[in-house]
Amino acid sequence: MPLSSPSAAARVRLRRGALGAVEPVRVLLLHGLAGSTSQWGAYTELADDAVEVWDGVLPWGAEGDPRWSVTEEPGRHVERALDEVPGGVDVVVVHSFTAGPALEVLARRGDIGAAVVVAPFHRRSPDAFTWDDAQYYLNGFHRILEEGLRIGAGDRVPPELRAAMALRVRERIGPYGWQQFFGAYLRSPGLDVDALRLPVLVVAGAEDFAAPPEDARALAAALPDGRLRMFDDCGHCAMAERPRDFADAVHELLYEVFPERVGTSGVARAIRTAS
Repeated sequence: MPLSSPSAAARVRLRRGALGAVEPVRVLLLHGLAGSTSQWGAYTELADDAVEVWDGVLPWGAEGDPRWSVTEEPGRHVERALDEVPGGVDVVVVHSFTAGPALEVLARRGDIGAAVVVAPFHRRSPDAFTWDDAQYYLNGFHRILEEGLRIGAGDRVPPELRAAMALRVRERIGPYGWQQFFGAYLRSPGLDVDALRLPVLVVAGAEDFAAPPEDARALAAALPDGRLRMFDDCGHCAMAERPRDFADAVHELLYEVFPERVGTSGVARAIRTAS
């Protein structure tokens, strides 16, 4: 594979329009490494009727082109996705690996109203990293991928098959993809948190073995306008494992930032009340 091989650019697609809102809140959902837009299905159903939901389809997704990792920085694709949403993005919701590059981009921009960061990989000091961390994420990388498959497929896929699938996904990502992942993690202490003046909700699972919950706590505490929601009995994918709690947390943020556009009623409220 020549180093000049172009990779597929990020693209966006409308997942669900706002239901009757005069001025919708445009929310862009960005999946993590080897993730997919399907992980946001529950949130889309539970989102307030004022929310216009957009998917960002990134090249490091489950169906993406692995050549992106050879020559391109992930932040470029995040920026493209933000720029492609018609009318502009009000809120970015981002998961896992993509959180770091997305926060780097948001620190340079001033046109986003709020952000939700799910299961971030973030440390406050370079001294926090050791060789044991590199070994853990290199030798255990397939376990993180397997966990994503488990949450997505549930009991439909036997554990042995799921483990084999995770190894195939790891091979597809390749060493360059892993280097992009761990490189973004290593850069996280250099994030200009002071430049992130927008409200940022950090969501994490207390049982996440991939992105340590301590990372989420540290990030939320360092942000000028950060707030933390930690879910018990939850791992790396809070939007899929705790969908109602996740949707409620996002709604609270949107109502705080856009009170004239997001109400306390709507589709999400009606669904929760009926249940």
